[in-house]
Amino acid sequence: MDKSLAALTTATLALSLATGLGVAAPPPAAAAAYCGNAWGSVSKTRPAYSSGRITDVRTGGHACFDRMVVDLKGKVAGYDVRYVTRVHQQGSGREVPLAGGADLQVMVRAPAHTLSHQPSYDPPNWNRAVNVDGHRTFEQVAFTGSFEGQTMIGLGVRARLPFRVFVLDGPGSGSRLVVDVAHRW
Repeated sequence: MDKSLAALTTATLALSLATGLGVAAPPPAAAAAYCGNAWGSVSKTRPAYSSGRITDVRTGGHACFDRMVVDLKGKVAGYDVRYVTRVHQQGSGREVPLAGGADLQVMVRAPAHTLSHQPSYDPPNWNRAVNVDGHRTFEQVAFTGSFEGQTMIGLGVRARLPFRVFVLDGPGSGSRLVVDVAHRW
């Protein structure tokens, strides 16, 4: 009999015997979340413009990263996400100071208003558009306006950390732009 087949047969027999005697194998040790990533901190860009419009911005904390989601009624077609020295308000160019050690500029190539110019997203406090209390990486989310088919969001983060950007379809005919920023390198 082949050595590997003999070893497999012996292991199977031992497991069957242990199970039959009521002896169970110890449970596997709980594994810590793997937080290694290869995201980097260079800009992520898709040049197209979206026909949809922004309806919401929300955040969440995960084991290895903080996540910001921009909801659109329609498809996300374009964006430009990058670290900048300062984020500026759409239209006026006024500087928007952000909390944290680094500023991440999130440009969604979609408006935050309807075709009749009624706001489709208009948070009560533009400087604190989303509450990020309790997040490990996010310090502030600021809505800086929508101008000429583009909407800018300033994301104040703890430090210049790796990030990724991707698009998810749904719910329904909508879509979501997702920005994840790692808790550490």
